[in-house]
This record gives sequence, C-alpha cells and structure tokens, in this order.
Amino acid sequence: MEENNKIRQEILISVRGLSDEQLNEQLEEDRWSIMQVLDHLYLMEQVITQSISRELATGKEKVVDPKPIELAVIRSTKIGAPSFVVPSNEFITLEEMKNKLSQSREGLTKLVNDADKSLLKKRAFPHPAFGDLSLKQWIPFVGLHEKRHLAQIEELKGKLI
Repeated sequence: MEENNKIRQEILISVRGLSDEQLNEQLEEDRWSIMQVLDHLYLMEQVITQSISRELATGKEKVVDPKPIELAVIRSTKIGAPSFVVPSNEFITLEEMKNKLSQSREGLTKLVNDADKSLLKKRAFPHPAFGDLSLKQWIPFVGLHEKRHLAQIEELKGKLI
C-alpha cells in the first residue's frame, strides 16, 4: 500500500493549482477530462475493494501464477474501461473528488490491513487483460493503474496550457 499511497500523492500534486473548470474541461472528443480520469480511479478502487472483499468472504481457493502487472503502466496498449468504471460527465469539484478518493483509499487500506494474508494468495478474480490475478496482486495493481493514468493526466495538462 505504501507505493499505492505514493502514486496517489503524485496524482494529487499533479492536479493541484488547476481550476475546477480546467479539470472538467473536455479537451478532445472521445477522451476523458482530467476529472473523469480521477473519477475512473475512484470507481476502479471501489470495484477492486468490493471484489477483494467478496472473494475473501465467499471465494473459493484458486492459486494462480503471478502476472506481469507492471505492464499496466505502458499506455501504448489500450484497454477499454468496463462500463462499471466509466466516469460520468457530471461537473465535480476537486474538493469533492479528493473526498471520494480519500474514502476509496481508506476502504482499500482497511480491507488490506484486516485481511487474512494467506487468503490473499489463495484467492483470485479476473482482470480484463491479465486474466486471473491473485488478491495479493490486485493490491499493487491499484497503484500501477493509477500510475498509468498519471501519465494521461500529465498529457491532458499539457493541452490545457
């Protein structure tokens, strides 16, 4: 979780100083605004936390080989977001989004801290690109996924100026 928190901090620093209007500005057709990227990160963390929680509570043992999740940061490979993590077009303030991101991070942190560590290795659920990931691998995946989108945020910021 330490690396996840470091990447989250980098994201929050990256958007500091931008107005709510800039953050919500649709810079290109068919591309997310910076705020939509942040909303996507919130939605992803929520879904992953819920899925890990569900698998810990009711999942079956399923040992899987480690996957190269570090490849998630390579943006040349496009992966469409599943519909349940596609952000809305609603105007959101940075303060509101920071609260949402804080809540989702608190939920994941509590889950990880309270989890039976042996079960994290013995249970899994599927990722759209990597296939089945152990619950243990899903935890650092959150940070890698955010790192991928940090690069997207930086790219979008370059188009604001």
